[in-house]
Amino acid sequence: FMLSSVDIFLPIILTFSFGRIAAPTLTAANNGIVSAATAPLKFGINYGQIANNLPHPAQVSGLLRSLNVNRVKLYDADPAVLTAFAGTGVEFTISNGDLLNMSDARNARAWVAQNVQPFLPDTRITCVILGNEVLSGTDASAMQSLLPAMQAVHQALVDLGLDDQVNVSTSQSVNVLASSYPPSAGAFREDLAQYMRPLLDFLAELGSPFLINAYPFFAYKASPGSVSLPYVLFEPNPGAHDPGTNLTYDNMLYAQIDAVYAAMEAMGHKDIAVRISETGWPSAGDADEVGATVQNAATYNGNLMKRVAAGQGTPLRPDVPVDVLVFALFNENMKQGQASERNYGLFYPNGTSVYDLGFGGASFGPSSPTASGFSSSSKPTVEKLHSKYFERLRRTV
Repeated sequence: FMLSSVDIFLPIILTFSFGRIAAPTLTAANNGIVSAATAPLKFGINYGQIANNLPHPAQVSGLLRSLNVNRVKLYDADPAVLTAFAGTGVEFTISNGDLLNMSDARNARAWVAQNVQPFLPDTRITCVILGNEVLSGTDASAMQSLLPAMQAVHQALVDLGLDDQVNVSTSQSVNVLASSYPPSAGAFREDLAQYMRPLLDFLAELGSPFLINAYPFFAYKASPGSVSLPYVLFEPNPGAHDPGTNLTYDNMLYAQIDAVYAAMEAMGHKDIAVRISETGWPSAGDADEVGATVQNAATYNGNLMKRVAAGQGTPLRPDVPVDVLVFALFNENMKQGQASERNYGLFYPNGTSVYDLGFGGASFGPSSPTASGFSSSSKPTVEKLHSKYFERLRRTV
């Protein structure tokens, strides 16, 4: 995860991580801010696998169906997971971070033929993400290979007749922004322009969204004395005024999303949707990780889900519902870094909920005798903070 004053993102998506263990048969706890019984939950989940105690994918499939979750993002293309969800109707986003190899047309076609084509149409794979937060990293080779890899995978989908079912995108950290406050002044980093311009042109050509990972938690953890907790948790607060648009923002995430829209518009694009590929809040952390509590995690994710369920848009795009993938499905006990990294899950590996989010009736499906041997990485990097952003927040929130 990465944080900065530019930590902005539009869509809401939940991602899940899978690991390896003998599958338990426990039933998830019944709790409730947003009732899964009243209507399908309009969010996705990140499904990560950096753990050694996670349930078998067949059980996870049953759990997500009981929650009415209809979108899942993987950090790889785990065949055990894709097989377990066949016939469920759940939409999958899969990932490939091997950008150098994917830049070769033959390798890209071979990968699509092995990891996408065999699972369609039984498993609904709708998007392939190339790379994760590459442009905010330090690997120049990966940056240079990002667009060629996206183009090669897209061409492979075209050649195999799958491009009408599966699109291509990439997920980036809000650290690709040089400025995010006020949102109307959002701008991409100048040193990334050589990559960002052709990338945006390609996404616009395909009609694919721009995916962002955004974590307001890191802003609060870095500067709890100047960042308003209600502002980052979607709780009542005076809001922050954007003099450029005369719009008022009552939460950081939506301000970040609109900053990305402004940055894209500054590069000539008003034709690309912004979606949040990762966002979440940890339920526990180390002593110096201010704000990492069960209460704050429940408040952040609960309030976010309520807004998503209501079809709410951002101040700049009020008619475009925020699209989010939440991080994450399970706590992952083998993630590196501070304790918060291992405590983003909505569920413990045994299927009980970490806190009350209205998942009444959620439960694992039938247990399986075997466990997935695949793992994936969702390791975040903390972004540098921009003092101007927080100084302004002190005056406006």
